[in-house]
Amino acid sequence: MCARGKGLRSIALLSLLALSACKMADASPDRPDTALEFPLPDRPVSTVTSNQFQNEDVRDSRGEAQKVMDLAAITDGMTVADIGAGEGYYTVRLAERVGTDGRVLAQDIDRDALERLGNRVERERLENISIKLGAEDDPQLPQDSFDRIFLVHMYHEVTEPYAFLHRLWPALTQGGQVIVVDTDRPTDQHGIPPLLLSCEFAEVGFRLIEFVEKPDIRGYFARFERKEKRPEPAEIKACSNGTQ
Repeated sequence: MCARGKGLRSIALLSLLALSACKMADASPDRPDTALEFPLPDRPVSTVTSNQFQNEDVRDSRGEAQKVMDLAAITDGMTVADIGAGEGYYTVRLAERVGTDGRVLAQDIDRDALERLGNRVERERLENISIKLGAEDDPQLPQDSFDRIFLVHMYHEVTEPYAFLHRLWPALTQGGQVIVVDTDRPTDQHGIPPLLLSCEFAEVGFRLIEFVEKPDIRGYFARFERKEKRPEPAEIKACSNGTQ
């Protein structure tokens, strides 16, 4: 065989090995099978440290929940999802704001936190709250169901943000919005830079319609709505530092 033929065969073999390595990386046991068609985030992800972001009395002393609900235009009769609800700081206050004609779905991936929240809901007789276990790559929300979806100080802990947001997209009603409260700092320090947040949401079919710096809620407030079309998983590109 001529040297040229051997060289081409070697290149082809190396290409196959590289492709196999990529597939093995995509099939990492650290990723759920249901997320493999989506890109990994090109950034660190914060570890989950606690479902209690801060003492509720301290947060209420700043009027945190009331200010966020006002910015999100939460009114009587709305249907709202609180993702990463933990022990329910926002959940119970949202339930009061939407009233008996509204509904709040509290979702988390922490079974123990949801059990404690369930006990609280029962103890306080909050009949307009439902509780649901989610998954790291899927919020498990019913389609066309929510006027607002809250992601408060939790998005930086989502290990599969593109799969998660892609599957959250259909859950909004017409005119529904996703509300994000987070902190402008690196993603491995329990925050996410606003440009990176906007880029990741845009890649999955959302547009930013409002952004407000809010030191009194220890972070920023961002509001997103759906674009006309949700991209297919293969069309999504991982963002880096707020750019594609």
